Amino acid sequence: MSISVLRPGLLTTVQDLGRHGYQQDGILVSGAMDATALRVANLLVGNPDHAAVLEITLLGPRLRFETDHLIALTGAHLSPTLNGRPVGMHRPVWVAAGTELAFGAAVAGSRAYLAVSGGIDVPPVLGSRATYLRAGFGGFRGRALRAGDVLFVAGPTPTGQQLMAALAASAASAAWAPARWTPGPALCPAPLPNPTIRAMAGPEYEQFTPESRRAFWQQPFTVTTEADRMGYRLHGPVLERQTQVELLSSAVTFGTVQVPAGGQPIVLMADHQTTGGYPRMAQVITADFSVLAQVRPGQSIRFREVSLVEAQALYLAQERRLRALQRAVETVFGS
Repeated sequence: MSISVLRPGLLTTVQDLGRHGYQQDGILVSGAMDATALRVANLLVGNPDHAAVLEITLLGPRLRFETDHLIALTGAHLSPTLNGRPVGMHRPVWVAAGTELAFGAAVAGSRAYLAVSGGIDVPPVLGSRATYLRAGFGGFRGRALRAGDVLFVAGPTPTGQQLMAALAASAASAAWAPARWTPGPALCPAPLPNPTIRAMAGPEYEQFTPESRRAFWQQPFTVTTEADRMGYRLHGPVLERQTQVELLSSAVTFGTVQVPAGGQPIVLMADHQTTGGYPRMAQVITADFSVLAQVRPGQSIRFREVSLVEAQALYLAQERRLRALQRAVETVFGS
């Protein structure tokens, strides 16, 4: 089973939930920028939630399915079409061999995810199929997709086979057939243009002046064009420290907000380094990683402080919704 890349798009890579357990050796986790969208896409086609998918950034590719497949699209709305006709997102879709998937204008959000039942079949590196572009390993030959590439897909999962059969039977003579159901909006929210991102105070928060601390929570920050999978450089009020004591390099993670000497914060993203020497002003909560991942350069964000207890409750609620979706799909279509 295979998919041909006719046009690669701006940045299309193979990603999963990342390469865990090697940060002490300086190897990044990497993986999907919007892990929730990736997991939802996988669950909709009967995959384990960590299966490899395509992460599609802003300008999507043109792909041809060389065999029948079960697919799902989640995340950013990039005006997807099948054989030139708009296709709905956040649902399983059966596509016949020869069907072409393309994308148009980026309506909302930055990154869409394409899951195929069975998962994108590339060799795992250190237990993950995620692409780490800067080091050139993982994913498809360690790089973004190019025209002429052919992606192989493992055969559909048992749940995926059941879904494929049901949707193919409803297609009549059409080349593709979508399911009529989708998960609730809590799992598939529309990306917001200027969202509020919830965060907790970071380890060095008290080193900043009272004025800077107030500004961080009360003023907007613009995501600059210096934004990529490694991090978002923000522009807004200058954040000043009360002390110039040098810091030892310390652990950082997805969503860590660091403040370099110039006072303009950087939010670390999926391809962040394993340690950093800048003071950590705040930490974005896990439940809002997806919101952050969908912000485009030029858009603004605000931060809102929450407690550790609130962050944990929001994370657990998100996990319960994902497990409920998995159970629902498996109960109806599992073998």
